[in-house]
Amino acid sequence: MSLGDKHIIQGNDILFALGFLSRLPVQVNTEAAQARGAAAAWAYPVAGAVIGFIAVLAGALAGLLALPEYAVSAVILATLIMLSGALHEDGLADAFDGLWGAYDAENRLLIMKDSRVGTYGVLALGLTLITKFALIHALVSSGAALSIVGVAALSRAPMVMIMSAIPNARRDGISRNVGRPQTETALLAIIAGISISFLFSGPLAMLHGVVLITCASAVLAYVAQQKIGGQTGDILGASQQISEVILLATCVTAFAV
Repeated sequence: MSLGDKHIIQGNDILFALGFLSRLPVQVNTEAAQARGAAAAWAYPVAGAVIGFIAVLAGALAGLLALPEYAVSAVILATLIMLSGALHEDGLADAFDGLWGAYDAENRLLIMKDSRVGTYGVLALGLTLITKFALIHALVSSGAALSIVGVAALSRAPMVMIMSAIPNARRDGISRNVGRPQTETALLAIIAGISISFLFSGPLAMLHGVVLITCASAVLAYVAQQKIGGQTGDILGASQQISEVILLATCVTAFAV
């Protein structure tokens, strides 16, 4: 890694984050992105905000076509999933299959690496999608769909927190290849996520959400540490999905007051 790569912020970090976390057609220098590695993780919430904004825009266009609110909500949810390439949803399903599908760390990791989805993964993914659809519909109905931008941003901050807090469980894999971000990088990701959430989701939802996703992420990190000896890309994906559900719920509660 070159000296310049040690800087906490670089101009290409947002592009690197978008290239890693989305299917958006961004021009990324693969070699530079790999060299930068986890140092660019502070920009994950920014990449999330871009994904969330495009999804809300897609929903707004669907609304202009006079589609019902249920359809608009479905468009937003589908766009969120497509833009991320279902990366986090896949992680959620694999994490639940692995963490609860075996009795030792080695077999849990093998299950998480298996492309097939088991009962725990199907249930986790199905219930999460149903819940997110219902919460997104509630936000669309209350005219607060723009808060989804803040949710998409802040929900990606726990990924960086967990990456920094606990070691990799594998000697290979996506998370291992990216590396572990420094504490300063994790703190910057939290600040970025909170700032964007404050702007789009409002202070009430942001404050409640930060407390709740911090607790949920700490529990997930503890479970992962105990069951598989650390974190993997699937654990990070699960943290984003769990955080997204929690933050959507806090937004619904905040805008219902």
